Amino acid sequence: MIRPRLGWALPRVFAHRCGGALAPENTLAGLRIAARMGVQAVEFDVMLSADGSPWLLHDEALERTSNGFGRVCETHDASLRTLDVGAHQHPAFLGEPIPTLESAALLCRQLGLMVNVEIKPAVGFEALTGEVVARQVNELWAGAELPLVSSFSEEALLAARAAAPELPLGALYEAPPVDWLMRINRVAALSLHCDAERLDDSVLGSARANGIPVLCYTVNEPLAAEALFRRGVIAVFSDRIDCLRDS
Repeated sequence: MIRPRLGWALPRVFAHRCGGALAPENTLAGLRIAARMGVQAVEFDVMLSADGSPWLLHDEALERTSNGFGRVCETHDASLRTLDVGAHQHPAFLGEPIPTLESAALLCRQLGLMVNVEIKPAVGFEALTGEVVARQVNELWAGAELPLVSSFSEEALLAARAAAPELPLGALYEAPPVDWLMRINRVAALSLHCDAERLDDSVLGSARANGIPVLCYTVNEPLAAEALFRRGVIAVFSDRIDCLRDS
């Protein structure tokens, strides 16, 4: 299967979870801050609600990032709309809502931000989340360059590939498994993403030989980022977009 390509050049730095450490994670406020900081590309997580709608959330539970309680996949849209995900970060963000994928896509397009959408399925919802997110991404970025869509879940990536064959995909791992190349080929993924501290040079060499860009998370020190770039890593995801620059 041919790997769909990106219509934009991968930058060296992606703002992790929208705005990194400068804003509540996975929020529109984060996207605006990233744009003001001159960041070219952002990453955010997408999970389905009880109504099957895609929202920007990282955890299966609501407690860490909001004033809500319970599992996202068991919470209806009407309840998610009432939650605050800003107050825990700073009083300036009081009242910051959880964005839908649609609202985030619209703002990214307005701000000219390139995007890595991470499919973050709740347990048992891998295929459904991959399918729904892929279809919505295709619709929301119609007429524009498509985002890179990644996931730790191979099941979600396979469902995304079936739902939207033209999407550029990224395969996410903590540490790339021995058979990572076979797995990437199975979903026709464009890129390999992994923990910066668990990447060895043999993987980098194999990726380079096969034309697969390697992206690493979560890199917050400029010297660490430069060392990765020297080794051949193409891009990093960072919480410290005030310290790292795409140059």
